[in-house]
Amino acid sequence: MQKILDRIDTHIAKAVSHYWITRKTQKDKQKKHGVSDAGSRSAVTGGAQMDGFITLFRDLIVDAGIDKHYIHEKKALELPGFFRPTKKWDLLVIKNGQLLVAIEAKSQVGPSFGNNFNNRTEEAMGSALDLWTAFREGAFNGSVQPFLGYFFMLEDCQSSNRSVKVKEPHFKVFSEFVNASYMKRYELFCRKLIHERHYTSSAFITSDSNNGIKGVYNEPANDLSFNYFAKSLISHVRAFI
Repeated sequence: MQKILDRIDTHIAKAVSHYWITRKTQKDKQKKHGVSDAGSRSAVTGGAQMDGFITLFRDLIVDAGIDKHYIHEKKALELPGFFRPTKKWDLLVIKNGQLLVAIEAKSQVGPSFGNNFNNRTEEAMGSALDLWTAFREGAFNGSVQPFLGYFFMLEDCQSSNRSVKVKEPHFKVFSEFVNASYMKRYELFCRKLIHERHYTSSAFITSDSNNGIKGVYNEPANDLSFNYFAKSLISHVRAFI
C-alpha cells in the first residue's frame, strides 16, 4: 500500500482545494440567507475550512502506525493550561495516558493582515508557553515530551506581498522586519517558533483564492515545508507504536 508521504503533494493540494471551496460555500450560504459578517469573516464563521489539513495530519499519524482510537480531531480537544484552565487544540494524540501530539492549524485571508498578524502571533506564542509550563508542572501524566506542531496557510495576494513599513519611535526593530511583507513576516515567525523551541515543527504554505480552488499552493521556505513537518511528526509518533 502506498504511503501518504509518498504522494504528499497530492494530499496537500486536496486540503488546499477543500479550504477555498469551503470558504466560498460558507460565504455564499450566508449571502443567500441575508446574513453577512464583517469583511472576510463571513467566510470563516461556519468553520470546517481547515478540516482537510486536520484530516491529513490524522492520516499521516495513522499511516505511521498509531491507531485512530488515540487521535482526537473533532471533540475532546481541550488540554489543561497553566495560565488558564484549558486550551482547545485542533488535533491531539493521547495514548496510555500520555500526550504525544498537539497541533494548531491556522490561516489568514485579507484584507486585514495587520491586526490579524499580531493576533495570530500572540495566540501561538501564548498557547506554546501555556502548554510547556503545564507540561513542566506535570499536567500530562509523565515525562514524555509531546510533538507540538504549528501549521499556517496565508492568502497569496497583493496585500500580503506588499512591503510594510515599521514604526520605530524609540528603538530600532530587528533588521529582518524592515520593509518585510506580511508573507515574509509569517515566514520569519514560523521559523522563529522552531528556533526558540516553542514548537517542535512548523509548516508555512501560501495559496491564492483563484488557483487555490484547484489545489495550487506554494511553499516560500524549504525549511518550513509541509513535507519536512510531516516527516518530523511521523518520526515522533513512531517511537510510541
